[in-house]
Amino acid sequence: MIAANYSNVRANLKSYMDKAKYDYETIVVTSKDGNVVLISEEEYNNMKENLFIMSNPAMVKRLNESINQIINHQFVEMSLEDLKKYED
Repeated sequence: MIAANYSNVRANLKSYMDKAKYDYETIVVTSKDGNVVLISEEEYNNMKENLFIMSNPAMVKRLNESINQIINHQFVEMSLEDLKKYED
């Protein structure tokens, strides 16, 4: 995480945007009126998707079941070709 004041970010906006986009840095833009956070669109979309999944109890249950299956080695490995056999 990088904290920078508003004036510095304004003067170097492209550089800070590149850090957020390519280095997945979170930029905290500080000012006397309060702070804001600059993140990449990809990171933002990921956060929104995670919030959606975690707000649905059925999805959380299924995710936890899947994690437990992996931990307990209760899965079958398949190649992409094998999986394609199950397509409609």
